[in-house]
Amino acid sequence: MSSSPPGDLGYEDAVPDRTGQAEAFDAIGDHYDEAFPHKEGQVAAAEWLVDSLLAGSRVLDLGCGTGLPTARQLAEAGFEVVGVDLSGGMVALARKHVPDGTFHHVDIADLRPGGPRDLGRFDAVAAFFSLLMLPRTEIPLALRTVHHLLVPDGMFVLSMVEADVDDFSIPFLGRTIRVSGYLRDELRETVEATGFEIVEEASYTYAPASADVPPEVQIFLRCRRRD
Repeated sequence: MSSSPPGDLGYEDAVPDRTGQAEAFDAIGDHYDEAFPHKEGQVAAAEWLVDSLLAGSRVLDLGCGTGLPTARQLAEAGFEVVGVDLSGGMVALARKHVPDGTFHHVDIADLRPGGPRDLGRFDAVAAFFSLLMLPRTEIPLALRTVHHLLVPDGMFVLSMVEADVDDFSIPFLGRTIRVSGYLRDELRETVEATGFEIVEEASYTYAPASADVPPEVQIFLRCRRRD
């Protein structure tokens, strides 16, 4: 794990390689929501934000995908919703599905302190299954970026698939993507080491509707920025 402080995340030592990742999700489009029709854990984690934040809070959906269900759920709760995604196709769908939100075609590495994009600070960040698209060397850097994006005591919800893999190629809805994961204890340690207090945890065993996506254990962490 990088020992760089939050102001110097070490992205210069981990040049992002997104080859094929965005193109895969551009092609998948709305089929993603068809393959994952039941998102109980994701909805419940976002509902925790809804119940915990003040009206009008500013929330970032990091890896917003199609905007469903999270960006729409947060926008309907009256929050100022900003979404970012590496896939331009997903961003276009999110803009259609959630017209009250603001969506950007942005790589998370660009949001780091001193990076080329500054979207301001947020009261909360949601990252549902987006960090698993990064190699393990980048995940702590991404978590420190989330810490930087949050106001003091800001809230953070994330989900990962429990798996001991690093930048591993898998078939996914007719495409190939690369994914990373952690076993549960290591995920907790990684999140806590990057400046967060884990407030609650939940897990779900999930069988996607698509035959070429295997069953998985999804871990949801509800966190608060620790200064």
